[in-house]
Amino acid sequence: MLRAMLLLASLIALNAHAAATARSRLEAFSSGITTISARFEQSVTGAKGSRGEASTGTLALKAPRQFRWQTITPYQQLIVADGNRVWIHDPDLEQVSVRSQGAEEAHSPLAVLTDLGRLDHEFSASEAGEREGLQWLKLVSKAKEPEFAFAELGFDAGGLARMRFEDSLGNTTEIRFSDWKREPRLAADTFSFTPPEGVDVVGDPGEDAEVFPIHD
Repeated sequence: MLRAMLLLASLIALNAHAAATARSRLEAFSSGITTISARFEQSVTGAKGSRGEASTGTLALKAPRQFRWQTITPYQQLIVADGNRVWIHDPDLEQVSVRSQGAEEAHSPLAVLTDLGRLDHEFSASEAGEREGLQWLKLVSKAKEPEFAFAELGFDAGGLARMRFEDSLGNTTEIRFSDWKREPRLAADTFSFTPPEGVDVVGDPGEDAEVFPIHD
């Protein structure tokens, strides 16, 4: 009986440890998700330690290729990937830039939230341990020319709490997430974009997009 109890206790301890890994938390958080939304706070620290002004906003993702990233403070900017193109609208500059949606979006760490199949296909993933009360998963892109040196996803019991990544110049971006909603009700045009009248449009929007010419 004592041996059986010790075996049971060891199995419970092993299961608890497995459930606490960052990868298992990612899988639990992302399992079955089609659409997800959240709020964010983002800050950038330079290679020499200088820290830029924090920005805040909202994000939404929809499997397999659509996302919306809207910065609200201290300035406004909207990034929309509609599955074919990426639109970036800077209201203060009265400018929209557009390009084809390519491989760089597939290599975004956030892409794994709505498509777990990309995790091992696009990244080398490894457990990065516990710090600051979070379990961390380290991602190194398998792309030939990656956009970042590495990324880390930090999970608490509720899901993804933070993400940080370092670029090739040593700058570190940290994003804190809150108010995650699974399968939220979103407006029909959440993942589409039409440039406002009067703005400059830079890039190749494609034949089906309504655009306005760049001012002389």
